[in-house]
Amino acid sequence: MTVDRAVMMFAGFVVLASLALAYYFSPYWYWLTAFVGFNLMQASVTGFCPAAIIFKRFGVRCGTAFQ
Repeated sequence: MTVDRAVMMFAGFVVLASLALAYYFSPYWYWLTAFVGFNLMQASVTGFCPAAIIFKRFGVRCGTAFQ
């Protein structure tokens, strides 16, 4: 698995988890969904992604998007 795929999988998991948390516990969890969406847009423009940096430190091999 590359960093690109790991970031997309992690983002998808966090979005689904925050939607479930908002449905069952509190609508304030929608802010986490908004944060993930904003971070994805920001990473697509700037190329800076904190999750990609963390995955690289764990030894996940680089992909084409986050080098």
